[in-house]
Amino acid sequence: MSDEADDEFGEAVNMTAGELETWLDTDKSKAVGQSDGGESVGHESGRRIVTLLRTKKADLTDDDRAHMRKVVGYVHRHLAQRPDGDVTETPWRYSLMNWGHDPLKG
Repeated sequence: MSDEADDEFGEAVNMTAGELETWLDTDKSKAVGQSDGGESVGHESGRRIVTLLRTKKADLTDDDRAHMRKVVGYVHRHLAQRPDGDVTETPWRYSLMNWGHDPLKG
């Protein structure tokens, strides 16, 4: 994965590891996303993103980088589906936050 792809991940994920970890502990975080009765895909991804954010670039595996690309793709697709109006308390925002992106963060 190139530095450009690392940069894309850094732009897509605008929450810190600590912010994301705190968010993932909330009921709102656990209530959104697709799941088969267990943990949602986005919530599981969020836990992995916390680990990736705490991993040195030199220590990232090919599998880690594949997940980073998946995160970038998800965030870009989901941002394009932004609903009208105030998104502060919406499942759309909460889903993005599970993937490490808070659309209200400047």
